[in-house]
Amino acid sequence: MSTSYIDSVIDVVRLIPSGRVSSYGAIADFLSLGSARMVGWALNKSGINDQTIPAHRVVNSKGVLTGRLAFKEPTYMERTLIKEGVKIQNHKIVDFKNLHWHPEEMLKYE
Repeated sequence: MSTSYIDSVIDVVRLIPSGRVSSYGAIADFLSLGSARMVGWALNKSGINDQTIPAHRVVNSKGVLTGRLAFKEPTYMERTLIKEGVKIQNHKIVDFKNLHWHPEEMLKYE
């Protein structure tokens, strides 16, 4: 996979508003490149622990914090989302449907 794919994923992830989450699949659909798994791969290769990349805001399609073990601290993802006002129960986003952000939302305002 090319660096430009990783850069594209990172660019989209940086747009996820604080207090909202997106999914690997939504990002993959928006980019029309690869699959949900490839988005996870790109985040992992990008340096998931780089705090300038809000990778903690990317979850699976059911709102589960499946990427939490990729961080240096397995509790980082949950702790950071809670600080942003996101409620989590059993490693899953509460009210995921309303908190889910799809990258297409940013196109509504352009």
